[in-house]
Amino acid sequence: MTITLTPEQQKLLTGKNFAHIATVNKDGSPAVSPVWIDLDGNDVIVNSEEKRLKVRNLKRNPTVAVSVQDAANPYEYIEIRGRVTEITPKGGSEGIDKLAKKYLGQDKYPNHLPGDVRVVIRIRPERVTGMR
Repeated sequence: MTITLTPEQQKLLTGKNFAHIATVNKDGSPAVSPVWIDLDGNDVIVNSEEKRLKVRNLKRNPTVAVSVQDAANPYEYIEIRGRVTEITPKGGSEGIDKLAKKYLGQDKYPNHLPGDVRVVIRIRPERVTGMR
Protein backbone atom coordinates (compact mmCIF):
# COMPACT_ATOMS: atom_id res chain seq x y z
CA MET A 1 0.00 0.00 0.00
CA THR A 2 1.41 3.38 -1.01
CA ILE A 3 1.67 5.95 1.76
CA THR A 4 1.94 9.74 1.62
CA LEU A 5 5.08 11.31 3.04
CA THR A 6 4.66 14.00 5.69
CA PRO A 7 6.13 17.49 5.19
CA GLU A 8 8.91 16.64 7.71
CA GLN A 9 9.78 13.48 5.79
CA GLN A 10 9.74 15.37 2.51
CA LYS A 11 12.11 17.95 3.99
CA LEU A 12 14.67 15.24 4.78
CA LEU A 13 14.49 13.99 1.19
CA THR A 14 14.75 17.41 -0.43
CA GLY A 15 17.47 18.67 1.90
CA LYS A 16 21.19 18.14 1.37
CA ASN A 17 21.09 14.82 3.25
CA PHE A 18 22.79 11.64 2.18
CA ALA A 19 20.86 8.41 1.93
CA HIS A 20 21.66 4.71 1.87
CA ILE A 21 19.81 2.34 -0.40
CA ALA A 22 19.46 -1.36 0.39
CA THR A 23 18.84 -3.85 -2.39
CA VAL A 24 18.81 -7.65 -2.57
CA ASN A 25 21.63 -9.49 -4.33
CA LYS A 26 21.01 -12.50 -6.56
CA ASP A 27 22.03 -14.84 -3.69
CA GLY A 28 19.56 -13.17 -1.30
CA SER A 29 22.18 -11.22 0.66
CA PRO A 30 21.73 -7.47 1.20
CA ALA A 31 23.69 -4.74 -0.57
CA VAL A 32 23.80 -1.18 0.77
CA SER A 33 25.28 1.87 -0.89
CA PRO A 34 25.28 5.62 -0.23
CA VAL A 35 23.32 7.73 -2.72
CA TRP A 36 22.17 11.23 -3.42
CA ILE A 37 18.40 11.50 -3.21
CA ASP A 38 15.52 13.65 -4.34
CA LEU A 39 11.75 13.72 -4.34
CA ASP A 40 9.26 13.95 -7.20
CA GLY A 41 5.75 14.31 -5.85
CA ASN A 42 5.56 11.42 -3.39
CA ASP A 43 8.16 9.28 -5.19
CA VAL A 44 11.73 8.97 -3.95
CA ILE A 45 14.24 9.53 -6.75
CA VAL A 46 17.72 8.00 -6.93
CA ASN A 47 20.08 8.44 -9.88
CA SER A 48 22.68 5.83 -10.75
CA GLU A 49 24.83 4.53 -13.56
CA GLU A 50 23.15 1.71 -15.48
CA LYS A 51 25.95 -0.83 -14.86
CA ARG A 52 25.93 -0.53 -11.06
CA LEU A 53 25.00 -3.46 -8.84
CA LYS A 54 22.07 -1.62 -7.24
CA VAL A 55 20.48 -1.10 -10.66
CA ARG A 56 20.93 -4.77 -11.63
CA ASN A 57 19.52 -5.83 -8.26
CA LEU A 58 16.49 -3.53 -8.57
CA LYS A 59 15.72 -4.69 -12.11
CA ARG A 60 15.61 -8.26 -10.80
CA ASN A 61 13.89 -7.50 -7.47
CA PRO A 62 12.18 -4.10 -7.03
CA THR A 63 11.99 -4.40 -3.24
CA VAL A 64 14.03 -1.61 -1.67
CA ALA A 65 14.77 0.21 1.58
CA VAL A 66 16.19 3.72 1.81
CA SER A 67 17.41 5.46 4.94
CA VAL A 68 17.98 9.21 5.11
CA GLN A 69 19.73 10.92 8.01
CA ASP A 70 19.49 14.64 8.77
CA ALA A 71 22.98 16.07 8.20
CA ALA A 72 22.37 18.68 10.93
CA ASN A 73 21.04 16.16 13.45
CA PRO A 74 22.13 12.56 12.75
CA TYR A 75 19.69 11.27 15.37
CA GLU A 76 16.83 12.31 13.10
CA TYR A 77 16.27 9.89 10.26
CA ILE A 78 13.66 8.07 8.23
CA GLU A 79 13.62 4.63 6.70
CA ILE A 80 11.46 4.14 3.64
CA ARG A 81 10.51 0.68 2.45
CA GLY A 82 8.93 0.38 -0.92
CA ARG A 83 9.09 -0.76 -4.49
CA VAL A 84 10.81 0.54 -7.57
CA THR A 85 8.17 1.51 -10.10
CA GLU A 86 10.51 2.64 -12.86
CA ILE A 87 14.14 2.58 -13.93
CA THR A 88 14.68 4.72 -17.01
CA PRO A 89 17.50 6.55 -18.77
CA LYS A 90 14.98 9.29 -19.65
CA GLY A 91 16.07 12.33 -17.64
CA GLY A 92 19.09 10.49 -16.21
CA SER A 93 21.77 12.96 -17.29
CA GLU A 94 19.67 15.96 -16.31
CA GLY A 95 18.85 14.28 -12.99
CA ILE A 96 22.47 13.72 -11.99
CA ASP A 97 23.28 17.34 -12.89
CA LYS A 98 20.39 18.51 -10.68
CA LEU A 99 21.76 16.39 -7.82
CA ALA A 100 25.30 17.69 -8.42
CA LYS A 101 23.92 21.22 -8.00
CA LYS A 102 22.18 20.22 -4.77
CA TYR A 103 25.06 18.29 -3.20
CA LEU A 104 28.18 19.87 -4.76
CA GLY A 105 27.03 23.31 -5.87
CA GLN A 106 28.15 22.45 -9.42
CA ASP A 107 26.04 22.79 -12.55
CA LYS A 108 27.36 19.56 -14.10
CA TYR A 109 28.12 16.21 -12.46
CA PRO A 110 31.95 16.10 -12.52
CA ASN A 111 32.40 12.30 -12.59
CA HIS A 112 30.41 11.56 -15.75
CA LEU A 113 32.53 9.33 -17.99
CA PRO A 114 32.11 8.80 -21.73
CA GLY A 115 29.72 5.91 -22.29
CA ASP A 116 28.03 6.24 -18.89
CA VAL A 117 24.28 5.82 -19.02
CA ARG A 118 22.59 7.53 -16.08
CA VAL A 119 19.22 6.16 -14.99
CA VAL A 120 16.46 7.53 -12.81
CA ILE A 121 15.19 5.09 -10.19
CA ARG A 122 11.66 5.91 -9.02
CA ILE A 123 10.65 4.44 -5.63
CA ARG A 124 7.08 4.31 -4.34
CA PRO A 125 7.05 4.43 -0.50
CA GLU A 126 4.97 1.71 1.18
CA ARG A 127 6.14 2.06 4.78
CA VAL A 128 8.03 4.83 6.60
CA THR A 129 9.55 4.71 10.06
CA GLY A 130 12.09 6.91 11.76
CA MET A 131 13.10 9.01 14.69
CA ARG A 132 12.85 12.72 15.39
